[in-house]
Amino acid sequence: MNKTDDKAWKVLNSEYLSREPWFTVRKDHVQLPNGNQIQNYYVYEYPDWVCTIAITKENQFVMVRQYRHGLKCTALELCAGVCEAEDASPEISARRELLEETGFGNGKWELLMTTSANPGTHTNTTYCFLATDVEKISEQHLESTEDISVHFLSIDELKALLYNDGIRQSMHAAALWKYLATNDLV
Repeated sequence: MNKTDDKAWKVLNSEYLSREPWFTVRKDHVQLPNGNQIQNYYVYEYPDWVCTIAITKENQFVMVRQYRHGLKCTALELCAGVCEAEDASPEISARRELLEETGFGNGKWELLMTTSANPGTHTNTTYCFLATDVEKISEQHLESTEDISVHFLSIDELKALLYNDGIRQSMHAAALWKYLATNDLV
């Protein structure tokens, strides 16, 4: 991609409507390159996120199960979380989240993909990692607001979940589909 973006919008005015830790929203008045204006364009500011496809030495996928209030359902997901300011890199964030939520760590790590929940309105990037040969190295270290159980799936169980829309978190599903496609497992 080019360093200069000839399609970039010019921000004429910007105002914060909310500045909460998980709900920072601003309203921008923007001008498009053709001169047209949008008076009320809403942008959600989030920190970057991480998610990890963690696979044990026994080829089991380490998944977490937790309640998701937005959809009012309990979901099976990849281990995921937010990049904290003190983390030196997204990989450090992903390693920290995997250890905290599951007690698993070590292994071989690589960045699988980067994506955005919604680049039209969200400011953050999600870094999706693949961690192979992970092993249990501690107990979970959950926050008081977390109720997460750890589950292990075979490749066939994982594929069945994906084929039946059992992974509701779209970025997790995208990373898992990419993993399957890259490894000729689809």
